[in-house]
Amino acid sequence: MPSEQRSARLAVLIDADNASAKIADGLFEEIAKIGEASVRRIYGDFSSPRSKPWADILSKHAIIPQQQFAYTTGKNASDITLVIDAMDLLHSGRFDGFCLVSSDSDFTRLAARIREHGVDVFGFGEQKTPESFRQACRRFIYTENLLQETTTTDANAKATKPLEPMAHASRILKRIMAENESDDGWVSLGQLGNLLANLAPDFDPRTYGFKKLSDLVRKVEALDVGQSDTGHIRVRLKAASGVSRATK
Repeated sequence: MPSEQRSARLAVLIDADNASAKIADGLFEEIAKIGEASVRRIYGDFSSPRSKPWADILSKHAIIPQQQFAYTTGKNASDITLVIDAMDLLHSGRFDGFCLVSSDSDFTRLAARIREHGVDVFGFGEQKTPESFRQACRRFIYTENLLQETTTTDANAKATKPLEPMAHASRILKRIMAENESDDGWVSLGQLGNLLANLAPDFDPRTYGFKKLSDLVRKVEALDVGQSDTGHIRVRLKAASGVSRATK
């Protein structure tokens, strides 16, 4: 009898100076959807009051602190240590992916270097994170979305305000659909999700107020949503969108 396929083994590296401890619950719930957080390390000066919120919850999530004293102002020893550890872990060959938790563009080269080895990088940072770092990741998740999920667990809680307007999602979806439509114009929802992951790593339905991509596409006026003969959801641009499908 074949053994059960194991979950992806992940190394989670957190920049305490550029990530809020408030995201911890949502962060590890999100990472659990990707794979197993085999390594959990956080880098910072935990003797500083600034890092105390993280220090208070380290044991809850089994995070190993990597203490870096700030001996010199303006020199970030934590970043350097994180990069060194990441490269050591990468070359061990034991991991299927890395989760880099930071809003700092300084980790752009690290993410790119890891992906050059064929290993996935999942970034977690605030919406202000520079595009260079977001694009260097296989997927990038805004930590604001993680906070929203942890604050709306009550069924009676009011819906939180989306981070971006629907018009932003519509532009991205229309562009990707126009560039990748099939002969009959239809694209399966699964294929659309893969295209979004490849071309827009930070695209997330939660950014626009929806939990699932299927819920989001149904609200985009420029798209038709239907079902294939096998019952799977599929999407195409409406003829009114001014694309070439109508002339095919």
